[in-house]
Amino acid sequence: MAIVCTNSGEKGKTYLSGKSYNSYIPDEVDLKSRIYKLCVETSLTIPNEPLPNYGVLGFRVQPYGLVKWSDLFTSRQLLSLMTFVKWVKLAHQEMLQQGYEEGLGKAIGTYLSLAITKSANRGSNLGVYHTGRETIESPISNGRLPMCWDFPETNPVGSGSGNWLDGLTWTIQTLRNLVISNVAIAKRQPCQRLDLPDSSIEAVITDPPYFDAVPYADLSDYFYVWLKRSIGHLYPEHFSSQLTPKKNEAIMEASRHGGDKKKAAQAYEEMMHKAFCEASRVLKPGGMMLVVYAHKTTAGWSTLIDSLRRAKFTITEAWPLDTEQQGGLRSLRASLASSIFLVSRKRTDAKIGDYAMDVRPLLSEIIRDRVKTLMAEGVTGADLVIACIGAGLRAYTQYDRVELPNGDELEANSFLDEVQKEVLEAVLTDVLLCDKKGVSAVDKPTQYYILGRYEYKEAIVEFDEANTLARGVGVELDGAGGLTDGKLALVKKNKNKVQLRDYTERGADADLGIQKTEKQQQFNVKAQAIGTAPTLIDILHRLLWLQENKPQEIGNFLTLSQPDATQLRLVAQALAGRALTKEAGAGEALTTNRTKEQQQIDTLLASWKRVVEENLFTQRK
Repeated sequence: MAIVCTNSGEKGKTYLSGKSYNSYIPDEVDLKSRIYKLCVETSLTIPNEPLPNYGVLGFRVQPYGLVKWSDLFTSRQLLSLMTFVKWVKLAHQEMLQQGYEEGLGKAIGTYLSLAITKSANRGSNLGVYHTGRETIESPISNGRLPMCWDFPETNPVGSGSGNWLDGLTWTIQTLRNLVISNVAIAKRQPCQRLDLPDSSIEAVITDPPYFDAVPYADLSDYFYVWLKRSIGHLYPEHFSSQLTPKKNEAIMEASRHGGDKKKAAQAYEEMMHKAFCEASRVLKPGGMMLVVYAHKTTAGWSTLIDSLRRAKFTITEAWPLDTEQQGGLRSLRASLASSIFLVSRKRTDAKIGDYAMDVRPLLSEIIRDRVKTLMAEGVTGADLVIACIGAGLRAYTQYDRVELPNGDELEANSFLDEVQKEVLEAVLTDVLLCDKKGVSAVDKPTQYYILGRYEYKEAIVEFDEANTLARGVGVELDGAGGLTDGKLALVKKNKNKVQLRDYTERGADADLGIQKTEKQQQFNVKAQAIGTAPTLIDILHRLLWLQENKPQEIGNFLTLSQPDATQLRLVAQALAGRALTKEAGAGEALTTNRTKEQQQIDTLLASWKRVVEENLFTQRK
């Protein structure tokens, strides 16, 4: 399509038409001949190991003919990577011949091999061209391997992203950053069977697999096939198998259990439980276990909680910390900006907790305190909600068993629903500056809209994530009568993606926010059921649109809609809150980052008495 060139000794780039410069594209037959010759000379092989079967988490390229790892690279990319492999192996041989100490030669060869994997990470036919930064992004940076129809190809010995020298430079810089006086000991062993004595260590720090989020071992093969060829002979104990071991991997992978998701979830929970039991065994009595977790589904959290609680751990604290590098493809998708650090300690007594008397009061206290604390630290959105959920687990995990008033055990799934309700209530009451009585008077679709704007702003999000929030509020997102239904829908849905609709998309409809007349009262129940009865957000959206486009009709609209002015103002103030505003960039005023809806609300609130209260008073009089 195009060729992007750097100018020697100058800043900027030159862009050439791909069709006009076909002479720059190497001959495919010649490339394959050179690859064959290299393999014969070195006894190396191209990575023809199979990709996982179609249906494995995150892998969606097999139906398009990409069934071996070598299929992910063009002939030119294969030749480049195989050449690097050849010279890394030769470099190690040369070091030994020159008298390098064996361990040093092995270490240098290992670090050189890491540069190969960095080149492979961006040198494939599934890479993505980031048009903003004009860089090449890894195809697996999102923890999956999706199909990509157009891909960039970098010059591996040039200066563009993904080149060999950059990979080597980053490796060296990382090593310099990691230089410390103490020596760490790395061991490869199952975490369910640690080679450590009982009660021997102060702390266990783990970032475990996130349920069904990432196919770690399968993605590791992307690099394994290159490391095996470059340094496999140096580490035969780690590279003897065709691909990475997967049988005992702790992830929820249904394909390893005949497609049965329930069995896969049980297997994940059991492996996690055994790992936590082993952590408990090696921890000293006052030791601490720190678990890093960033999953966003109830299923993922419930299995983690059950595993921890059954291993007799109590979660004592939970804090969100920024752990991910900014930029790249990860920043382009809806995900947690932070990881949740769960601090847990061994539970020494066996207690049964009463949910109504013991757990619920403490849960409410923890959540309300944490919402205020995290908000003061600038934590918002999904990070705020999930961090509060993590903190609320202390009320639950301090007991071996939590019982409901009827004597039944409160399961982790059910408890998570209760925690989320508490968080949402706290956000509405404390963050949105309204009291308990005020919240109960705000209709549920409006509550959902406020919380949705608070969590997602204007982003397009996965339906399942938005539906979890809807269930917590007590509204239906999909189906007849749901928030995505009808011409006045509050949420627009496109396949498995949803997005909140603002006043510019809804406010022009003259039916929006209109109170039914006496003749229509018989239909009010039905109207409420199908979501056409006026809600506070309907009234506000219509009011904002009229203010911008037909201010002369505001008086008549308020007569027909008959809103509670106090509640309507509460909703407007909530949606105008600073927590909903994007951070200002360098040199920008805060107002420049406010959405159009927020700017229109600012205008309305500034003239609230004249526009709303006086109009309502006049009409009622």
